[in-house]
Amino acid sequence: MNRRRFFEISGASFVGAMLPLHAADTPDVKFPTNPRERLAVASYPFRSVLNLKTGTMPLVDFPKMIADRYGVKGIEPLDGHFLSTEAPYLESFRKAVDKAGSRVVNIAVGRLGGSFYNPDAEVRAKVVASAKQWVDVAAAIGSPSIRTHIAGASTPPNVDLTAESLSRVADYAATRRVVVHLENDAPKTEEAFFLVDVLVKANHPFLRALPDFCNSMLLERGEDYNYKAMTELFKHAYGISHVKDSEQDGKKFFRIDLPKTFGIAKAAGYRGYFSMEFDAEGDPFAPTQALIDASLKALS
Repeated sequence: MNRRRFFEISGASFVGAMLPLHAADTPDVKFPTNPRERLAVASYPFRSVLNLKTGTMPLVDFPKMIADRYGVKGIEPLDGHFLSTEAPYLESFRKAVDKAGSRVVNIAVGRLGGSFYNPDAEVRAKVVASAKQWVDVAAAIGSPSIRTHIAGASTPPNVDLTAESLSRVADYAATRRVVVHLENDAPKTEEAFFLVDVLVKANHPFLRALPDFCNSMLLERGEDYNYKAMTELFKHAYGISHVKDSEQDGKKFFRIDLPKTFGIAKAAGYRGYFSMEFDAEGDPFAPTQALIDASLKALS
């Protein structure tokens, strides 16, 4: 029997039918198997170019630039690079993606207005509602997934509250066939094994991990910790991973073994996309090409 619940979209409520989740109700993205087709380029490294106030390129031109320059058809836009989330703009962006022969593989979302584990239930409800709106954006532009950021709160990270909040997001995302991913991004609030605990607690097929190859190095626990984090996260991964061979944090610079990390992904049976995300000072164009070349070598 169908369950019915109220969903909040852009501040308005409507009644929608939602099938109960069960073993068969799982994501069914048809991932490509060709190595180059599995690659994508994130817009984050090009943030100075795509900056809404000072940049020289609008996001609608990004798919063609990536396809022409790198021969890569996958893109991963950052929420802050969208000029608008209104329907006309999203339609124009989707048309630009289609015209370039490209695809959106994920939306990296960071602006949710609060924490999934805030002790105030009203704040958590607002964050959940914001995340649902980005699920709708993903559905509108044909993205199979979003990445949600877990912001900090006045209390330490809380597995139970985070899992409960994100389960509500994932319940809604399942009705739109959009997967919600968690990334080992911010060291204090998105530590890899905290994310694993959240994923295990939620146990939701539409809530998965986004392993970033190098972010866990920022905790300065060494390469072995980073590879253990990758091993656990790839067990819970589905559609998107961030590829980088290094990470800059102020004056500190961290490196990882790229082929070894690809090996971890392969051992886990990961079939999703690999998004290039150069993250250091300087021009991102040449380093992105280097990551693409290294990724193709590792996947061949």
